[in-house]
Amino acid sequence: MIVSALLTSVGINLGISVLFFALYSVLRKQPCNIKIYAPRLVAEGRAQAPGRFSIETLLPSAGWVRKAWQPTEEDLYNSCGLDGVVFDRIFSFSLKVFSLAAIIGVFVLLPVNYLGDHLRDIDFSDLPNKSLDLFTISNVNDGSNWLWCHFSAAYIITGVMCYLLYAEYKYISEKRIAYFSSSKPQPHHYTILVRDVPLHAGNSINDTVRAFFMEYHPSDYLSNIVVCRTSKLQGLITDAENIYRKLTHLKSIASSSRNQNRSGFFGLFGKRVDLVHNYSKKLEDIEQNVRLVQSDSRGEEVPAAFVSFKSRYGAAKALHIQQSVNPTEWVTEQAPEPHDVYWPFFSTSFMQRWISKLIILAASVLLIILFLLVVGIVQSLTYLEQLEALFPFLGKILKITVVSQIVTGYLPSLILHLVAALIPPIMKLFSAMQGYIALSEIERSACNKMLLFTIWFLFFANVLTGSVTSQIQLLFDPKTIPLILAVSVPAQASFFIAYVVTSWTSLSWALNRTIPLISDLVTRHFSKSKDELDIPSIPYHSEIPRILLFVLLGLTYFLLAPMILPFILIFFCMGYIIYRNQLFDVYQPKYDTGGRFWPVVHNSMIFSLVLMHVIAFGIFGLKKLPLASGLIVPLPVLTFLFNDYCRKRFLPVFNNFSAETLIKKDREDLNDPAMDEFFDKLVTAYRDPALMPIRRLNLNDDHSSPLLS
Repeated sequence: MIVSALLTSVGINLGISVLFFALYSVLRKQPCNIKIYAPRLVAEGRAQAPGRFSIETLLPSAGWVRKAWQPTEEDLYNSCGLDGVVFDRIFSFSLKVFSLAAIIGVFVLLPVNYLGDHLRDIDFSDLPNKSLDLFTISNVNDGSNWLWCHFSAAYIITGVMCYLLYAEYKYISEKRIAYFSSSKPQPHHYTILVRDVPLHAGNSINDTVRAFFMEYHPSDYLSNIVVCRTSKLQGLITDAENIYRKLTHLKSIASSSRNQNRSGFFGLFGKRVDLVHNYSKKLEDIEQNVRLVQSDSRGEEVPAAFVSFKSRYGAAKALHIQQSVNPTEWVTEQAPEPHDVYWPFFSTSFMQRWISKLIILAASVLLIILFLLVVGIVQSLTYLEQLEALFPFLGKILKITVVSQIVTGYLPSLILHLVAALIPPIMKLFSAMQGYIALSEIERSACNKMLLFTIWFLFFANVLTGSVTSQIQLLFDPKTIPLILAVSVPAQASFFIAYVVTSWTSLSWALNRTIPLISDLVTRHFSKSKDELDIPSIPYHSEIPRILLFVLLGLTYFLLAPMILPFILIFFCMGYIIYRNQLFDVYQPKYDTGGRFWPVVHNSMIFSLVLMHVIAFGIFGLKKLPLASGLIVPLPVLTFLFNDYCRKRFLPVFNNFSAETLIKKDREDLNDPAMDEFFDKLVTAYRDPALMPIRRLNLNDDHSSPLLS
């Protein structure tokens, strides 16, 4: 890719981003859009009432940027929990690292690269038509002493990043302990989930669980609730909710308009019917069916139960001690928060969960193969020669300067963004099929899958497919990996720069919430259904890997192609403001893991650092500076030692709380008079919502009242 093609991509994406920002600043001021751009504030009753019309509501402004910047971390913690704080600190951490990296890269490494003459003689008069390779380390002469600038930069950025990683890990782990110590008694602190309960003839699962824990945990056991299959109930309740919405809408319109529909095809033929009466009768029938199924739920028991204890320490003991001689029976795991429970897959046994993992592995391999085919097609677009060979009839069109610049500089990264957007829902589905019992666990598992997919295939597949396809077989020889990466990674610098620039557009697209906006517009003008408030939750499983990919790109190309650093820095600045705005106004958290996403972030950044070291080792070897290659070797070793220390020092805090912490918290609650009421509620805290009694709708009441409790 030449410089002019990159500038074309930057111009297109910058223009689209500015347009989206301007549209957002105008659309968010319109009273009819408040449910789209501030649904959380509406739900919490904090949305300001729209004032009178003024010309200012039609003019773009940057007031929302100041509003998103001002809240403190304490405000963010109170609004989004510790997970929201961790997500925000990923951006602040990245801004610190890449601000320093950009200063070193742009003012030291970039001039060194460009002033080299390994690829050409300097010609400043024709800069727009120069290849971006001239700005990479490839342009530095072999054996040049200027390469020691890159060597020094590697040590500086590694030292700074390890220091900041340690500080962040320590800070968030202390926040996690403080979060637990200051929290009120929570049901999941006293409860564990027991699965694969062995069945005994003549005994119900409920009796078996109670007898087992009364015998082996007599002083700690409090109660248990057996899980039941409720898929049929869920279907009935969903039908009831849909009918109730229609009934509420009918009651909100004039009574003279309620009987306009006919009983025939699409309401066009047949006799006129009283829709209110029809829907009310259907609602009665469904309610009756719900009660019948609920009364027969004991026959649908699953060999799993939530077991509650009298203390946090008692629950922790039962959680971490193997309960049975057979490790596939009485399998324990930490119970999630009651509203975080994901009910559908409780029926899976140990064997079913194991088989599901094999199926998902096979499905993942198939997905990888399909994605590699897409990557191959995308990479062919970056090389006009390959594209003309595949499609000869496009030869004349591709020779047009503007067309060739758009095809090579903008189109490949745009296609990759669109395809990559399809992957997060698939990964979340795969995680749900593995039998996790909490939405938070499903998203954490999907986050790990997305991270592997992002690093190994969005990054490495593009690197290898783009320039060294014929040498992929050399990967089976570990000794050649640094050399292969040293050759292939710099060759794809232009593609990833364009990918980063295209991400500006995707960020501004997310800010505008274009799809919900269009959906709301259609609903308000073309649908008779009642407009409902939709409050989304932030998809950590897709957004965290996306951010970490840019950390990977920044560190990888820090030495090789520092031109990418300003574009990555702009991405993090935009992301910091946009996501803070969305966290406060749009997203409402469905759960809080207490910062358990941070170890995933830490490990990914360590991997990115080590990858930078491996590539540096290879590039110094190719550049015939063996001394620098040898002196780089201690860097990954020291980084691994640093990571090992962090794992032993901080990771246990994210997995379990210490006995000291648990017992201290239990003792604080001994004299709390509210604990008796808490334990009374704990007995029913994990009852399946589908088994809760429904509250009958008063059909003669024209006011809206909830159907279900």
